[in-house]
Amino acid sequence: MLFDIGFGEFFIIAVIGLIVVGPERLPTYAAQAAKFMRQLRGQVHDARSALVDAAAIDDDTLRDIKDLDPRKILSGENSTTKASKESLVNPDTT
Repeated sequence: MLFDIGFGEFFIIAVIGLIVVGPERLPTYAAQAAKFMRQLRGQVHDARSALVDAAAIDDDTLRDIKDLDPRKILSGENSTTKASKESLVNPDTT
């Protein structure tokens, strides 16, 4: 998801929007914002697809790249990353 907001944040944004633009224009602005978000998601998807196609990256390699999350490596989620974590924390032990 592009913006990870909960109900509370959405409610605050809606109230601020209601105060700023008024109840008459709020539906119009909300529809325009939704249209903009759809277009933005489509453009991001198209750009990502074009980059993957241009780089000739297959799906397996792309999954491997996504698994290179530094948070996962440092938290030691699997046994192969424990050695990597140790080498990051204590470089003399390698």
